[in-house]
Amino acid sequence: MAAGNLGLEDVVVGPSSICDVNGKTGQLIYRGYDIHDLVMAVTFEEVVYLLWNDDLPTRAQLDELNAQIRNNRALPSGVIEILKALPTSAPPMDMLRTMVSLLGIYDPDGRDNSLPSSRRKAMRLTAQIPTIVATFHRLREGKTLVPPDPTLSQAANLLFMMTGERPDDYAARTMDVALTLHADHEFNASTFAARVTIATLSDLYDAITSAIGALSGPLHGGANEQVMRMLLEVGSEEKAEGWIRDALARKARVMGFGHRVYKTDDPRAVELKEMSRELGERTGHPEWFRMSDRIQKVVLEEKGLYANVDFYSASAYYVMGIPIDLYTPIFAASRIAGWSAHVLEQLENNRLIRPRSDYVGPRDRKVVPIDQR
Repeated sequence: MAAGNLGLEDVVVGPSSICDVNGKTGQLIYRGYDIHDLVMAVTFEEVVYLLWNDDLPTRAQLDELNAQIRNNRALPSGVIEILKALPTSAPPMDMLRTMVSLLGIYDPDGRDNSLPSSRRKAMRLTAQIPTIVATFHRLREGKTLVPPDPTLSQAANLLFMMTGERPDDYAARTMDVALTLHADHEFNASTFAARVTIATLSDLYDAITSAIGALSGPLHGGANEQVMRMLLEVGSEEKAEGWIRDALARKARVMGFGHRVYKTDDPRAVELKEMSRELGERTGHPEWFRMSDRIQKVVLEEKGLYANVDFYSASAYYVMGIPIDLYTPIFAASRIAGWSAHVLEQLENNRLIRPRSDYVGPRDRKVVPIDQR
């Protein structure tokens, strides 16, 4: 095995004032505000403004941001035509990566990397990613497209465009909280990918395309999909404890547990656990939460591992009727706020990110002519 720090664990690669993760105390902070306080008091749009700026917005600032986002949700007709031409079997994250890259061609600011232009790009992409996800879903289901509703919030509009029905206040608020919880998480794999890309002075769309590629991996954003597939395989509350004990005995990978940074409860999982419980009771399907709860207790008892953000988001989304393969694209519809904030921060004081490796290979080898090897 190669020497050195594998995976850059605990290696600080640069300063940031956007987000802090305290793994020992289980805290997640956006620009100085604890995530639990934000979930209780503000909307996702306010969090978007917070991540892009130094503080929460005033009423006038929030009204302006809301107007900008709501007026930019519609997709260019050329993008819709490409979406229609895609195979309905296309993996949603592959589709999203492609469509975000395509949107860069249509953006009126082109490849202008000035901060004002990059802010406008961030706003447009934040507005349009939910539309991409919902449009693709409607197309593959053979259903009529639902245009964005400028009277609805990001969370409510996403659900509306997917289902064709206005969500009730509780469903809209639940999605709003989920978007807030996933909005940023310091220098995770996808965020770091975005910063590395924009540090070359490419373009915001290039950076977000890189981030989506990183997020699609099952060890990052794709984990919540695997959690729900695991619950479906378990099948019932009665089988949950035996299933997980058997899986642990076989040393099978169990998704949704442990985290590279958190050594205690993931604060996002704490919020999502309660959401999963309440949603299960409201929809008449509490079994998914109860199965999850039993599995969590066994894993904590046997392995000392806490549930992470992916574990309870899986069952929460499922009882809301969201298709499993759209879990990660919806993650991206939230994380675009954080990704773009980090892109803007990188551009403000840019330096090419070029780390070194700890070379552990051989030295002083001599070339042998090919006929003598």
